[in-house]
Amino acid sequence: MQKLLIIIPAYNEAENIVRVVEELKEKVPQYDYVVVNDGSADNTALICKQHGYRMLNLPCNLGLAGAFQTGIRYAYDQGYDAAIQIDGDGQHDPSYIPQMMELMENGDKDLIIGSRFVTEKRPNSLRMVGNAIIEWAVRATTGQKMTDPTSGMRLYGRKLIDTMAHGSDYKPEPDTIVFFLRHGAAMQEMQVSMRERVAGESYLSMGRAIGYMIQTCMNIFVLQWVRKK
Repeated sequence: MQKLLIIIPAYNEAENIVRVVEELKEKVPQYDYVVVNDGSADNTALICKQHGYRMLNLPCNLGLAGAFQTGIRYAYDQGYDAAIQIDGDGQHDPSYIPQMMELMENGDKDLIIGSRFVTEKRPNSLRMVGNAIIEWAVRATTGQKMTDPTSGMRLYGRKLIDTMAHGSDYKPEPDTIVFFLRHGAAMQEMQVSMRERVAGESYLSMGRAIGYMIQTCMNIFVLQWVRKK
C-alpha cells in the first residue's frame, strides 16, 4: 500500500477542526494526516495542541496556496507516495479516500479529483456558471474534460508532489491542473458527494466568486503558456 498524507489547510477552523480530524481517525486510520494552521486568529492551533493532533503551525496567514504548499513540502520531505488535500470545514468526506487511492494505484494515474458532477447534474446557480466556464477553459486548452475543476478534493501522486515541492507557484487551483495536464499528467475524476460548511470562515466567499472565475480563466489562457516546469 502506498504511503499517503492527508493535508488539512485550516484558517480559523476552531469550530470544525476536531470534527474533521476525529472523522479521519475513525474512517481512514490507515493514513497519516497533518493540519496546516494558516496563522489562524482563533483557537485552531490551541485546540490542535490540546488534542495532540499533528500540526504545522504557520506564524502568519499565507492563504490557501501557502498552506497547501507547506503541506506538500512536508509530504515530499517525509517521503510520502501520495498526498490529498481536504478542507478543514468538513466539506470533504474522507470515506472516499481509499477508493481514490485504489484508482491511482490500479490506473497508474498522477492525479485523482473528487468530482461532484461525474454522474450527477450540475445545479443551476451563479457559482456553477463559473464552474462551467472554467470547465470550458480547461477543455479548450488541454482537450480533456474535467466536470468539477474547482473541486478542492485532489489526490496527487509522487511525481506531482516532487514537482510542487520544488516550485513556489503551484497553487491548488485549476490553472495548476491545466499545467500538469499539458505536461503529460494522467488524471481521472471520481464521483463524490460534498457537504456544506457547518461553521467558520471560507477561503472563498461568494463575493469573490466572480473575480476568482475571471482570474482563473486568465491564468489558464495566458500564464500557462509562459510558465516553466
